[in-house]
Amino acid sequence: MDFEYLLLNIDDGIATITINRPELLNAITPAVYHELKESLIMLSSDSAVKSLIITGAGNKAFIAGADIAAMSKMSSIEAMRFAAAGKEAVSLIEKISKPVIAAINGLALGGGCELALACDFRVASITAKFGQPEINLGIIPGNGGTQRLTRLLGMSKAKEMIMLGEIISAEQALQIGLVNQVVGAEQLMSETVQLAKKLSQKAPIALSMAKRCIHRAIGSDTDDGLEFEINCFAHCFSSQDQKEGMKAFLEKRSPVYKGY
Repeated sequence: MDFEYLLLNIDDGIATITINRPELLNAITPAVYHELKESLIMLSSDSAVKSLIITGAGNKAFIAGADIAAMSKMSSIEAMRFAAAGKEAVSLIEKISKPVIAAINGLALGGGCELALACDFRVASITAKFGQPEINLGIIPGNGGTQRLTRLLGMSKAKEMIMLGEIISAEQALQIGLVNQVVGAEQLMSETVQLAKKLSQKAPIALSMAKRCIHRAIGSDTDDGLEFEINCFAHCFSSQDQKEGMKAFLEKRSPVYKGY
């Protein structure tokens, strides 16, 4: 499938999606969200793909936010449609059974920060910047910022980022738990690929179950989450990967997982 605003590369079981609008700092539009959704749907059903990386083209921006020129002309109905398109695409990052890593190579502002929040892991270049500056435009985050940021950082830090709208450095983002790792700009993709390779070596069904259980833990009471976890735990035992993983452990060798 050919895309106008994305680049898609698959190598050794790792799919890399690159938002490719460097001249506009990879700003998001409804068309970008549509292509992102289509790419995620396609990759979710490709058994050869074990993990995903999302990044931005160029060295200035991961995603600098929405296209403000286009957004400034939107009516409230158009804004709702835009946010709904974003929700549909970005929520797929959370729902896809495979691990997704954001390789944040520059500005991750507004919708860019929100998209990164939906990823399972966030690796940032030392040059990266983060923020939810929508308040400075007279609006609020519209693609999960108020929800995912609060769940990740807690209410106090979420209010700080959203209600002040200030930009923070990669090192500050690491200190507050917004990113998992900060690396040199030249090492960003190699470090991210290394993480993707580690994840690709894990049992796919177990990874999927772990991801579902972790997300279920947020927004549900403990008993409900524990019951869901038990069901997913038991489901792993219906897989050949579980048998292979435990057999390999007992035989003191590396497991070879098949994804079924």
